[in-house]
Amino acid sequence: MRFSHITHTLLLTVGTAAVLSPAFLPARTILTPQASADYTRRLTLQPELAGKLAIPSSASPEETEVLTFLYAYIPTPDVVDYDSVFYLENVRMALRAAEEMPWGKDVPDREWRHFVLPVRVNNEDLDLSRKVFYDELKQRVEGLPMKEAILEINHWCHEKVSYQPSDQRTSSPLVTVGNALGRCGEESTFTVAALRSVGIPARQVYTPRWAHTDDNHAWVEVWADGRWWFLGACEPEPVLNLAWFNAPAARGMMMTTKVPGVYDGPEEKLEERPISTVINVTENYAPTAQSTVYVMDADGRPVKGADVRFGLYNYAEFFPLTVKKTDADGKATVISGNGDLVVWAADKGNFNFSKLTAGDTLRLRLDKTRDFTGTIDFTLTPPPPGGNLPVVTPEQSALNDRRKAYEDSVRHAYENTFISADRAPEICRDLAIPDSCAQLLTDARGNHAVIEQFLRQTPAEYRNMGVTILQSLAEKDLHDVTTEVLEDPLYPVLNLADYGDVATDSEMFKEYVISPRIAFEKLRPFRTEIINSLTRAQIAQYSESPARIAADLNASIATDTIYNPDELYQSPTGTLRNRIANPMNKGLAFVAICRTLGIPARIDQVSHQVQYASAAGEWLNVDMNPAEDKATSTTTGTFHLEHRNDLNGRQPKYYSQFAMSHI
Repeated sequence: MRFSHITHTLLLTVGTAAVLSPAFLPARTILTPQASADYTRRLTLQPELAGKLAIPSSASPEETEVLTFLYAYIPTPDVVDYDSVFYLENVRMALRAAEEMPWGKDVPDREWRHFVLPVRVNNEDLDLSRKVFYDELKQRVEGLPMKEAILEINHWCHEKVSYQPSDQRTSSPLVTVGNALGRCGEESTFTVAALRSVGIPARQVYTPRWAHTDDNHAWVEVWADGRWWFLGACEPEPVLNLAWFNAPAARGMMMTTKVPGVYDGPEEKLEERPISTVINVTENYAPTAQSTVYVMDADGRPVKGADVRFGLYNYAEFFPLTVKKTDADGKATVISGNGDLVVWAADKGNFNFSKLTAGDTLRLRLDKTRDFTGTIDFTLTPPPPGGNLPVVTPEQSALNDRRKAYEDSVRHAYENTFISADRAPEICRDLAIPDSCAQLLTDARGNHAVIEQFLRQTPAEYRNMGVTILQSLAEKDLHDVTTEVLEDPLYPVLNLADYGDVATDSEMFKEYVISPRIAFEKLRPFRTEIINSLTRAQIAQYSESPARIAADLNASIATDTIYNPDELYQSPTGTLRNRIANPMNKGLAFVAICRTLGIPARIDQVSHQVQYASAAGEWLNVDMNPAEDKATSTTTGTFHLEHRNDLNGRQPKYYSQFAMSHI
């Protein structure tokens, strides 16, 4: 057995280290003609980022090839917020693993470029985990065949992290280890990062919704011995293709993964974007069938380019699994599990929808308009139970259980180094802050030293303001917030800048002025840089008319319409420095400028509308995408709840038995 434990303190303190230079770099064909052309095209389409996308002169020919592939396809926020040193270090570590690990040269170029090289897994904060993980895992998997190494790495992941649900922001792999907890999206992101660090192709698989119950899940696929296998992230089993979700996945309607770059693999391509490809991997888990939809106009003629939305019923809504465009014959196809789908097709204001059983052909005439009213009953059947489990001997199961118990003990020993519920009140009394602040220290888990350091080094007269900043954060923020972020809101206070007329003891001030948290972005300091970049005249103009901020941002920042399809967040300072962002990130910059000047501002969590508060406390909208065509007509609808006598006193629950949405 190979039992070891990484030093969590090291994981929390790793920064941008000196760039590695392995002695031998493997010869790979990574830069395809397509990627080379896409890189050149990007330099033309994003001239604002030409400097950031330039290949460092210190890169070798092999590194130049690999960096060019990466730069062709990384999303705009990853260009804006991470520098060439970061990417060059990741590239050199990926090449080093390919050279030093025994399976390195056996991994095909396609699988290496798409599933080993990329730094990003999903929407997580990026870090230098590749180097940290490699340094420990290399010895742990030494001498093991590839499949055995995969199982061993998952045991290591279980030693570090266990499951806990949380909000939608995805922590970086290093933060997940330092916190020792993660939801399934974080556990799978962390596990993929660990596998890639030693040169094993890995990808995060996601079912947006199960077909038979209200829920979703994310896990990991790994490539070994010429094929893809799956595992539950941080949930080690004795063999591959075994996890608690074997049965649900066997009934799944669709499982997908997102591939960086233009991908030429064998799987069905659900969506082909300029920088990524969404592929269908359902056949790895469940019996499947191809369904066909023909879309016609009201006169029976084929409709080209119509949107065809394939959905299933889940959480009281028809959730779209994928959206296809019809071809010249009005045809769209999809491969799914063997259950029922709801198909919704629309074109130029006309639509229709119907049930479709997997494997069938549906002809859908777009003969309904927005004036349509009516009731249509569907009986939707999920795929039947099934699936085959791999063979596991009693001896294998017993050994696996013993190992997991040991790994739990290692993780618990690390968690015992966190500030305890008994110690936290003592620190509060020492700092002369209320005992109620003890929760901030215990919730910080592996980041407790940062929170304590911030409170101790904040001058006593500003410590209550420091507590207010901490209280404005989500619990997950306490796991990875830095002292630089926490000190940033104090900067105007310490320099006697005017925070405006908002009372500093009000909820408006706490939530929408002093708080570093705007949406679900990675927290970075922004106030000092913003205040230093503004003239006195601009400060006066913006304070008098916050709408002027939006106008200036819209006029001076190019709109990114291609290179951020997943709506990733980028830092407000990155937007202001590089002058390019999508509308959402322009809104983030608007809110950051407002808060810096003491103007309450937010991105509304329900409507996602960018807003600032008037002097009277009224929320006013600003438009961060004025060039976009918008519908001018307003429509209304009626939502009718009918009481039924067969509910036996049960109350219908929103999002379980009913929901509301817009079409």
